[in-house]
Amino acid sequence: MTTFALHAQPADAASWLDLARRAEAAGFDTLQAADHPGVCAAPYVALAAAAAVTSRISLGAYVANAGIREPLLLAADVATLDVVSGGRARVGLGAGHTPAEWLAVGRERPDVAGRVDRCIAVADAVRALLDGETVTVHTPHLDVHEARLDKPRPVQDRVPLLLGTANTRLLRWGGAHADLIGLSGLGRTLADGHNHTVRWRPDQIDAQIEQVTVGAAGRATPPPLEALVQVMEITDDAEKVAAPLADELDMSVPDLLAAPFVLIGTVGEIRASIERHEKRWGITRYAVRLPAFEAVQALGLL
Repeated sequence: MTTFALHAQPADAASWLDLARRAEAAGFDTLQAADHPGVCAAPYVALAAAAAVTSRISLGAYVANAGIREPLLLAADVATLDVVSGGRARVGLGAGHTPAEWLAVGRERPDVAGRVDRCIAVADAVRALLDGETVTVHTPHLDVHEARLDKPRPVQDRVPLLLGTANTRLLRWGGAHADLIGLSGLGRTLADGHNHTVRWRPDQIDAQIEQVTVGAAGRATPPPLEALVQVMEITDDAEKVAAPLADELDMSVPDLLAAPFVLIGTVGEIRASIERHEKRWGITRYAVRLPAFEAVQALGLL
């Protein structure tokens, strides 16, 4: 079964609460909010407000920046959201890529290996705290002493953990430990500190899926895979719409249209692409941005 998450941000109270209601009524599986302090709303505050006007839809950050979030504070946010939503919270974590966010909290962004090390350490610590354990960690990447989350306790026995990444080591770790892998398809951070190269060619996606498979080798069931859709458009001329982006990314149009990070074409063509993504890569979930709301509804898959 294919499911969709909606990735959005509040601009004002009325429209945000209306969006939460509409997303739930439409059949979206999850409402997601970004975590970029200083340029967007605080995700767990926004999601708690959405929880008050919904009853079914799951709620989670996509994704909390493990580089600038402390495990106990993050676990408390997630547990509180789980309580006020009646057990609908999700943990969403990523390694963080924006240098300005690190500097704003008095830290310098580590290299890739350092960011990955911290992300794994934070994920382990948050999971342990949500599970009721006492956590002590003293490493170059994380320092926590006898942290414990006594109150509030989550409603769920296990709050699902989504790991958003395209990093090789994190994909393997997520395959072994995460409840959901969010395939970002994003590569190296560019000089502006915000944009990225992409890893969208079929062979690159094959390699990413292989890392998840390797990590999940010891599990009875591997984690589901969710693709972060950057462009979705219903059109009778997919090649024409895709061509400028393919040129920008130095990709062929067929390779671009084969990627799960873009859904471009007629309703029938997009549905066929979704079927191919599941058959080749096992992708059954998609996270789309707000402009794609009506296009997802048109697919008839909610």
